[in-house]
Amino acid sequence: MASADPQITIYIRPWCGSVMRAQRWFDQRDIPYTEIDISKDAEAARTVEELNSGDQSVPTILRDGVHVATEPSTMELEELFGDLSAT
Repeated sequence: MASADPQITIYIRPWCGSVMRAQRWFDQRDIPYTEIDISKDAEAARTVEELNSGDQSVPTILRDGVHVATEPSTMELEELFGDLSAT
């Protein structure tokens, strides 16, 4: 087991349904994350574009600073982060 919890970062737009679904998934499992709203942070928006071939696709999710998913399905969230779930 890792000695420290991984740092999860989610680039978001608050009104996006896919973002709300991903946040709900993390919240229901008590998995902490940091969210960055690309509609309020131009540098973050550029980062998302760089990670997604020029698209501002959200949610874009990083684990320990490494891009692991863009617009993941619930099944993908479970595969990528299920090991962190407290439930």
